[in-house]
Amino acid sequence: MKRRQFLRTAAGTGLALGAQAGPFLEELYAFGETSNLSMVEARFYKKLPDREIECNLCPRNCRLGDKERGYCGVRENRDGTYYTLVYGKACSANVDPIEKKPFFHFLPGTTAFSIASAGCNVNCKFCQNWEISQVRPEQIRHVDLPPAQVAEAARRAGCASIAYTYSEPVVFYEYMYDAAVEGRRLGLRSAVVTAGHINSEPLRELLKVVDAVKVDLKAFRQDFYTHYVRGELKPVLDAIKTIAASKVWLEIVYLVIPSLNDDPAEIRDMARWIKTEAGPDVPVHFSRFQPMYLIKNLPPTPVSTLEKARAAALEEGLRYVYIGNVPGQQGENTTCPNCRRLLVERYAFDIRGNEIKDGRCPSCRTVIPGVWG
Repeated sequence: MKRRQFLRTAAGTGLALGAQAGPFLEELYAFGETSNLSMVEARFYKKLPDREIECNLCPRNCRLGDKERGYCGVRENRDGTYYTLVYGKACSANVDPIEKKPFFHFLPGTTAFSIASAGCNVNCKFCQNWEISQVRPEQIRHVDLPPAQVAEAARRAGCASIAYTYSEPVVFYEYMYDAAVEGRRLGLRSAVVTAGHINSEPLRELLKVVDAVKVDLKAFRQDFYTHYVRGELKPVLDAIKTIAASKVWLEIVYLVIPSLNDDPAEIRDMARWIKTEAGPDVPVHFSRFQPMYLIKNLPPTPVSTLEKARAAALEEGLRYVYIGNVPGQQGENTTCPNCRRLLVERYAFDIRGNEIKDGRCPSCRTVIPGVWG
């Protein structure tokens, strides 16, 4: 495939290989487009009688007969063996600021080589990447980008990390896991951007090879998950507790949707739970909703609503609470919880200044939790 042809393909399918990615692009273009699916045996499933299987990767625990696929649409039972169809099949790849994920206390000012495959194990009615998350892999173009080449592309692009993002990395678990292992061999860290809808065993195994996880906590009520996510809240809360108890860096994002999950009492309940179960130092981002996908009848979140949510979470004892998707808002910045010195000044995805020295406030020497280098 010629470079120009690949560029046209990428532009039309969301395969975002931007010019900022640097010299690796010439080699990445050479990978070309592929239409075949992978046939790599999946992890975390049970073989059952009569060629049935039970998937144990996520809380759905799909039980499938021969030739059936799981809810995610990217894992298939073939004659009693379960396969991932998206191993090494990247439908989106880009070099992003780590702040875009968003991570604010993890390698600020660096870039992440970001990849995704098709598929998701939930169905958020407000998904911003529904074109790739809510389709089967046959319905979208992708390139062959195996784990070792992901790591090499990230290294050549000067990235500090590999990010698994855009769709739901749980559904391309094997691909993500192996890319993280390959990344570590080259001195790269790995960051996972997930809805946290995953079972305990695969999560614990994943935490051995990645360095940071951002969990999108959609709401703090099961009825919201039932009607707007088609998932379960409890496994997400369990995942947050598991990550918080590990050595992996954790951040949480809460997309505030007007009239659906913006109740002040719910926000306070969530903040108290995070403080108790994950700790007061876990950064929490309240992000602004924009109408899209299946929820276009609601307005963008008022900035005042985000400010009130942030204030409530701080009052409940969380130390690092941010406002997202509102460039120039004071809530983008990191301040010392002790002396209130401005430590990291941000504008959207740009770092305007970073005063943190050796993980501490330079004025009062308070430790600022995070991964700063």
